[in-house]
Amino acid sequence: METNSKVWFVTGSGNGLGRNIVGTALKSGHQVVATARKVEQLSDLKSLYGDQILVKTLDVTDEGQAKEVVSKGIKHFGRIDVLVNNAGYGDNRPFEQMPAADFRKLVETCFFGVVTLTREVLPYMRKQRSGHIIQISSGGGRMAVAGQAAYHASKWAIGGFTEGLAQETAPFNVKVTALEPGGMRTNWGKRAYADTIELLPEYEPTVGNTIKFLENYWGNENSDPQKVAEIILKVSEADEVPSHILVGSDSYNLVKEASAKRWEEAEKWKDLSFYADFENEMVLPELMKK
Repeated sequence: METNSKVWFVTGSGNGLGRNIVGTALKSGHQVVATARKVEQLSDLKSLYGDQILVKTLDVTDEGQAKEVVSKGIKHFGRIDVLVNNAGYGDNRPFEQMPAADFRKLVETCFFGVVTLTREVLPYMRKQRSGHIIQISSGGGRMAVAGQAAYHASKWAIGGFTEGLAQETAPFNVKVTALEPGGMRTNWGKRAYADTIELLPEYEPTVGNTIKFLENYWGNENSDPQKVAEIILKVSEADEVPSHILVGSDSYNLVKEASAKRWEEAEKWKDLSFYADFENEMVLPELMKK
């Protein structure tokens, strides 16, 4: 094993981007704790890399199982240097037609799964005085389309969680980054939206259009998941890292457009925003400079 090798812990490793991340880390000489709901999907990598990879079953919504698997990973490899929170899925239907239980389940996986694994790994990284937590978010964590309210809620939450956490952990050299890809050529989209329901007619012009777009987009996405995995590897090796990194030209351009519209809207309503202030009082930005 290379002397500069790190120990990676990756969730959602069974297919799609997660599998590319695991394969890329292994090829680069790193050791990997690869977790998935269906570990048989990783049997070929286990056969190929042997003791370099530890494969464990993990449902990221199970806090007890998460604690146990992290502990076993530490016991096996001695440390965790890079945590990649990759597990997640999508759902495309109107908020009104999404039962509360389904909404909660998606957020539990896509956001609270991230929180749970981060909570378990962070104490070890703090004691090491080093580490990198990489959250696989989405361009959809900085913009939104009709039909994905639950998904966007979870990804926007990841962005805020990442920014706040990065400030807390910087003094002891633990980096935190939200990776925000656009579309990737995996089977993620078809798996995520395989059971799209019949829409209420009022949602056809909005959610219906999103579904039609996605049906044509699947298989024609901008990003190569292998290249995305290589970006993650490069980010993990960097001394200075961003709290957010947009991945793919589609993500970059869509978020840029959405950000411009959001700021334009803020400027339009600026007078009403400022109306809330007491007159002749020190405002928050000035207080924060002190």
